[in-house]
Amino acid sequence: MRPLVVTQFLTLDGVAQGPGGPEEDTSGGFSHGGWVVPHFDDPMGQQIEAWFAGAQDFLLGRGTYEIFAAWWPKAPTEDDPIARALNTKPKHVASRTLQSVDWEGARLIEGDVVDAVRALKASDGGELQVHGSPGLTQTLLVADLVDELRLIIFPVTLGTGKRLFGEGTRPGGWRLTSSTGTATGALLCTYQRAGDVDTGTMTPEQV
Repeated sequence: MRPLVVTQFLTLDGVAQGPGGPEEDTSGGFSHGGWVVPHFDDPMGQQIEAWFAGAQDFLLGRGTYEIFAAWWPKAPTEDDPIARALNTKPKHVASRTLQSVDWEGARLIEGDVVDAVRALKASDGGELQVHGSPGLTQTLLVADLVDELRLIIFPVTLGTGKRLFGEGTRPGGWRLTSSTGTATGALLCTYQRAGDVDTGTMTPEQV
C-alpha cells in the first residue's frame, strides 16, 4: 500500500487559493494571489525539495496541472530537483473538463477519481504526492484516502478564497509528527492520519 501525501500552502484562515502569484487563480474574483511570496525563504525551499525527493508519482487537479504545465516543462532540470521530479515522474491528472494533457509523463484519470486513486494506492512503490489541487484534496479527504498532510501555514489572513477543508470534510484525528518555524513567520507542519476523532469533557479542575 502506497502512502498518499498532500503538500499545501495555507493562510492562517485556511485559504489555499493563488499562493504563487496575482494571476495564478483569480476565479471567484479572488484578488490576493501571491501571498506566499513575501514569506518564502531558502530553508523553506530546501524542505520542499526534500519532500519532493520521496515522490514516485504525482496526482494533480486540473487547475494545478495547468499552472504547473505552463511553467515546469520549461525549467532546467539539472540543478533543480523539483523540476527534475515533475518533468520525469508520472503525473495523474483528475479533470472533468480536459480532453487531453500534453506534458510528457502526464495522463488523464479515467472514470471515478476515488476508485482510480484507491487503485494507485494499492500498488507497490513510493509516495503518491498531491501538490496544491485544493478541490481534489477535499475529495480525497472525504474519501479518507489521505495518509499525510504537509502544510506550510503563512502568517496571512485573507477572508475569502478556496479553502483546503471545506464542507463535507471527513471527521478524523491527525498526529503532528514534525513542525518547524521559519524566520519569516511560516510554520511547516507534518500530520499523519490518526484514526477517528477523540473527544472528552473539560472540567473546571482541569482549567
